[in-house]
Amino acid sequence: MRFIRTKAALAVTGLALSLAACGDAGEEGGESVDVDVAENAADEFEDGSKMKELAESGSIKIGVKYDQPGIGFKGATDDMPKGFDPEIGKILAGDLGIAPEDIEWEETISDNREPFLQEGQVDLVIASYSITDERREVVGQAGPYYVTGQQLLVKSDSDIETLEDVKGTEVCSVTGSTSLENIKAEGAKPRGFDTYSECVDQVLSGTVDAMTTDGAILLGYAAENPEELKVVVEPFSEERYGVGYSLDTPEMCEWIVETLTEAQEEGTWAEAFEATLGQSGVETPEPPAMDECPAA
Repeated sequence: MRFIRTKAALAVTGLALSLAACGDAGEEGGESVDVDVAENAADEFEDGSKMKELAESGSIKIGVKYDQPGIGFKGATDDMPKGFDPEIGKILAGDLGIAPEDIEWEETISDNREPFLQEGQVDLVIASYSITDERREVVGQAGPYYVTGQQLLVKSDSDIETLEDVKGTEVCSVTGSTSLENIKAEGAKPRGFDTYSECVDQVLSGTVDAMTTDGAILLGYAAENPEELKVVVEPFSEERYGVGYSLDTPEMCEWIVETLTEAQEEGTWAEAFEATLGQSGVETPEPPAMDECPAA
């Protein structure tokens, strides 16, 4: 069963995100985003669809990262996670008539994203979840809602401006990552650390020359230290972030794509970006075109 709504319903379910008091991504007192929550949302969905079930329940479980500033971060004193991924989750939940305070956030790491969806522990995964053919064999992935790629994080006064400049320099990332393999191929001396935060500390102290991973992750750290850090070089890989859902609920794909396309067209996608990753000072990109959903 595919997602079906009337044109009239589509006209009234667009979301408006209004920004207030923008601050450093991932920190207490950072971005503040208000979400308009659709009224009588359950009436707009087909009987038996997952969307109607969630709208009627008034709650949704969303898996996000808690350790990636700007993308998905939850500090010890935070009531809910902050970042671009949680804002995407709020947009989707709002279309179901579910307010941010009624979202059940579940900390999700890279290794448990597929199991969480397959076992029904969450309804959606929005966790820097790169779309791949292999993943789409076991779970649904709608999107991409954001496209990023491997870049470099350096100190603000660094002379590194191009990929050529990393030759012979020390560049860190997390141990065992493909990012280290890629940067080694560019002539850098790779150094691995257990966590991204350790790597950032090494850049700030000047112990290493740069850090490398997905640009979206780097932008989050740059947003926390805008006077000390910057993201440089054009992306030299491509990561297409998607929203994960269970293959048992294929109707969710069209709803996700439609809702996020509306957010892109109305500018709410851009506002969410500017309130989170945009705090690093980077220009707001054009939102990506999303893939067609698999046939029912």
